[in-house]
Amino acid sequence: MLTAPAPRDYSLTGPENQRAGARGLADAEWYTCMIPRSRLKELMQRRDGPAIRDTLLWFALLIITGTIGCLTWGTWWTILPFMAYGVLYGSCSDSRWHESLHRTAFKTVWMNDALYELASFMVLRESVPWRWSHTRHHTDTIIVGRDPEIAVPRPPDFLGLALSLFSLKSGPREFRRMALHVFGRLTPGEATYIPETERPKVYRNARIYLAIYLAVIATAVATRSFLPLMLVGFPSFYGAWLLLVFGLTQHAGLAEDVLDHRLNCRTVYMNPVLRYLYWEMNYHVEHHMFPLVPYHALGHLHQELKADMPVPYDGLWAAYREIIPTLLRQAKDPAYHVQRRLPASARALGSNPQPAT
Repeated sequence: MLTAPAPRDYSLTGPENQRAGARGLADAEWYTCMIPRSRLKELMQRRDGPAIRDTLLWFALLIITGTIGCLTWGTWWTILPFMAYGVLYGSCSDSRWHESLHRTAFKTVWMNDALYELASFMVLRESVPWRWSHTRHHTDTIIVGRDPEIAVPRPPDFLGLALSLFSLKSGPREFRRMALHVFGRLTPGEATYIPETERPKVYRNARIYLAIYLAVIATAVATRSFLPLMLVGFPSFYGAWLLLVFGLTQHAGLAEDVLDHRLNCRTVYMNPVLRYLYWEMNYHVEHHMFPLVPYHALGHLHQELKADMPVPYDGLWAAYREIIPTLLRQAKDPAYHVQRRLPASARALGSNPQPAT
């Protein structure tokens, strides 16, 4: 009688960590598409202009929707502006967090760092731990036991995914971590990737975050109004749904333990409005392969690499027509994953290890 395989241990301190190292998957060399060095250097040029323009527009939209929400507070009309404000705050901050983390959004370093600190707070991710977590994510993308940012372990946690629409799983987890950091401690997983020299910054920032939240709560109590929390803190929950919709397209249902981003990332075509909200992270294969290319150049990078890439998904619906059935099947067969089809003209993967089963 056949038995289902035992679930894999996705923690960073379990046996999968050692297994990944033994198989040559940790800190390994990844496949990269061929592109002329001169063209890549051109695409990697950082500029302040596009990110200043896009960030000022984002701030303006936040101010407009937030102001209308305040002016209509106490009426049913307040729902619409706060729906928009929540998405701009709790979802769009994710892509701003991401690009400023890589310090590619702006040419000026302090602008990247300022936006990163602001967006980290808005998206409920402490800036120092997540900088190192995301560094590991790029080094060991979807390598089980190494990558701390695998959003959909197998078998999928459907209740957790449903709760994540409003950060009801990730939000409490981040607050628990914050509480731990306030008292000068890390989780065992964090201790594997946050250098000791960075840990005092973790504890300091957690105390700053906590002070801000306490100040907002105190203001709400003093004014006897929930409005302050609708502007700061609560949007990280009620506005997080688009973050999940975008985020699952990146890796969900794709191969684990491969050293080729064409097999574990998706590129999804989106319209200009969605690309603005997502800051071009729909070109996700390209971003993982060449993470130093700024977001505003990813569309051009896509054109350079597309002959060596799988066919992109033609919109969110096309991506979810694959993702949803795949996750349902993985609930019964965790070894199953989408096998991305490379074009006949694509260069071979070579001697990279095979996906784990």
